[in-house]
Amino acid sequence: MDVFLWAVLPYLTIALLVGGLIWRYRYDQFGWTTRSSQLYESRLLRIGSPLFHFGILVVLIGHFMGLVIPQSWTDAIGVTEDSYHAVALGLGGIAGFATLVGIGILIFRRRTTGPVFMATTKNDKTMYVVLVAAIVTGLATTIISAVDPSPDQNYRETVAPWFRSLFILQPDIAAMTQAPFSFHLHTVCGMALFILWPFTRLVHAFTAPVQYLFRPYIVYRSRDHRPTTVGATRRGWAPVGTPDRAPDPTARRARR
Repeated sequence: MDVFLWAVLPYLTIALLVGGLIWRYRYDQFGWTTRSSQLYESRLLRIGSPLFHFGILVVLIGHFMGLVIPQSWTDAIGVTEDSYHAVALGLGGIAGFATLVGIGILIFRRRTTGPVFMATTKNDKTMYVVLVAAIVTGLATTIISAVDPSPDQNYRETVAPWFRSLFILQPDIAAMTQAPFSFHLHTVCGMALFILWPFTRLVHAFTAPVQYLFRPYIVYRSRDHRPTTVGATRRGWAPVGTPDRAPDPTARRARR
């Protein structure tokens, strides 16, 4: 079982994640969306969505720093283990709690708002169960580490070496087996979440709307009542990939 959980399942998770994303992009581009329900209800959404998204962003950054950056590196720059854990537990606890409150508000909104609930699929319900399980188990490990600061709770000596060993194709199963059960449970929930990720609405997290920052604004009603002339420069930005000025139809006539 240890070999399957810590040496086989991680690579199976990566294969399903990458393969699922490729399949979804090729065959379901129109479904690559959050299926936003803001039209039906926005009051709770304005509260729950920022709490969840900003909280999960801090949680992901904390996971990256804790799992990818070796303990020897932080020791080399003078960051003591006590200081590191104090900051990690403080920020991790706040971010985890904000994430849990945010997802709780979103689930409450989805369950109590009729049109939103009607638009909820079985796929969404499964995704919410696994997502909440990953958040709760992660927050539990943070609380346990704060209450019991024993060396056994130091994931940087067990889970982190195992995680980094996956990328060199030499899984350190022994290191992972030494971690407490709470870390095992959180890791399994995390892998289950990544397996489901490409096949749920969470897939929108892999979309970076970079062009949105540079697109021209849309003028719905112009306050300038002056008649436009051919070739005149219009207000606003020029659309991306098109000339700044409309072509002059008299130019060809003049050349003739």
